[in-house]
Amino acid sequence: MIHALSRILSVPELKKKIAFTMLMLVLCRIGAYIPVPGINGDAAVEIFRRATGGSQNLFQLMDVFSGGAFAQMTVIALGVMPYISASIIMQIFMALAPSLQREMKENPEIGRRKLGKMTRLLTVGLALFQAWIFARYALGMNAGNPGIIVTEVLKLQAFGTPWLFYMIVMVTMSAGTMVLMWIGEQITERGVGNGISLIITLGILSSLPSTIGAIGRKLNLDSQEPGQLSFASLFLLLALFVFIIVGTILVVQGQRKIPLQYARRVVGRHEVQGGRAYIPLKVNYAGVIPVIFASSFLMFPATIGQFAGEGNWIGNLAKWFSPGSSVYILVFVLLIIFFTYFWTATQFHPEQIASDMKKNGAFIPGIRQGRPTQDYLESTMGRITFAGAVFLAIIAVLPSIIGRLLHLDPSISYFFGGTSLLILVGVVLDTSKQIESHMLMKRYEGFMKKGRSRRR
Repeated sequence: MIHALSRILSVPELKKKIAFTMLMLVLCRIGAYIPVPGINGDAAVEIFRRATGGSQNLFQLMDVFSGGAFAQMTVIALGVMPYISASIIMQIFMALAPSLQREMKENPEIGRRKLGKMTRLLTVGLALFQAWIFARYALGMNAGNPGIIVTEVLKLQAFGTPWLFYMIVMVTMSAGTMVLMWIGEQITERGVGNGISLIITLGILSSLPSTIGAIGRKLNLDSQEPGQLSFASLFLLLALFVFIIVGTILVVQGQRKIPLQYARRVVGRHEVQGGRAYIPLKVNYAGVIPVIFASSFLMFPATIGQFAGEGNWIGNLAKWFSPGSSVYILVFVLLIIFFTYFWTATQFHPEQIASDMKKNGAFIPGIRQGRPTQDYLESTMGRITFAGAVFLAIIAVLPSIIGRLLHLDPSISYFFGGTSLLILVGVVLDTSKQIESHMLMKRYEGFMKKGRSRRR
C-alpha cells in the first residue's frame, strides 16, 4: 500500500492532479456546513429526524447522497441530482433527435459543447424548480414546528407569499448546485476520475461515522439488555458488504473476449503476416451509471410527491414509490436494466467496430466482414448486457430487501445498501484505472524520451 502510494506520488503531474481533486472535494464538504440564510440548521436536523422516523423513505436516501446537507438545509442540499436528471433528459433527447446525432458524428467537439451548454441550462431550470419545492416544504415544516425559519425573513410578503424567503432559497440552492457542477467538471478535466461521481461518493462516505454510531446504539453494548440489532444481523450485513464488493468488481471488470483473425496484408513494401487478437466486450459496459441514473430518476418525481404532503393524489402516489416498498424495488430494477441497455446503445457502436475491422483486414472466425460482423457484435453484446444488468439489479436491491425484513435503521440499511456500495466501489475502480493508465502513459513517455536521447 505504502509502496503503491509512493509510486503514484513520484509522478509530478499525477501528484498535482490528485492534489487538485482533493482540494475540490474539500470545497464540496465546506458547502455542506453553510446553511441557507434565514434557516436554523440545528433545528432543521432535529425536526428532520423526527419526521423521517425509523422507516425508509426518500428523504433519508437524499440525505445520504448529499452527505447530510439535505437534513441541515444547506446551500448544497440539492446536491448534483438536478445535473444528473438534466443529463438523463439530454441523453434521451439526443437518442431521439437525428439532427443532433448527425452533428455529434460530423463535428464531435462542437456537438459536445452544444450538448454541454443545453445540459447546464436545463440544470439551472431543474435546480430552481426543486429549490422552490424545497422552500414550500420548509415553510410547511416551520408552520408545525416554529423556529426553523427566522421570522424576519418571513415578514416581507406579497399577496400572502413570503417572496423574500422563496428568492433566498431558490438563488442559494441553485447556486450551490451550479458550483458543484462546476467543481465536478473541473475535476474531470484537470483532476483524476469522474467529478460528478466522486462528489456523490464523497457524500456517501461522509455518512460512515453516523452509520457506525447507529450500529453501536442498535447493538446496545453499554447495557445487559439485548439491542435492536443482534450480532447475527450484523454478521449478515458484513457478509452482504463483502458480497456486494466482490460482485461489483466482477460485474464492472468482467468481459467476453471475441477472437479476431488478421489476414496477410501489405504495408509499404513488406508483407505482414496475419495474427490473432480479441475484442473485449464488457459484461456491464455502463458500469455503475445505470444505478446513479435510476436513483436520480426515481428521486425527482418522488421528491415532488413527498414535498406535496399527504391528503392528495400526488402524496398518495409518492407512498408507492418510497424506498424499500415493493413498487419502488420493482421500478428500480426495471430502470437499472433499461439504463444499462440505453447507455450501452449510446456508447457502444458495432457498426464503427465492424468498419474498422474491415479496413484493417481483421475478421471474426466463421463470420463474414461487414454487416454480418455488426449483427454478431450486436447480438453478443445484447446477451451479455442482459446478464450484467440483471446481476447489477440484484446487487442493488438485495440489501434493501434484507434491511426491510430485519427492520434495520435507515442510516444503516442505506449505507450497506446496494445503491451506495455499488456507486462507491464502481467509482473507486474507475478512478484507480485512470491512475494506472496515467502511470503507464508516463512510463512509456519516459522510454520514448530515453530513446530520443540515445538517437541524439
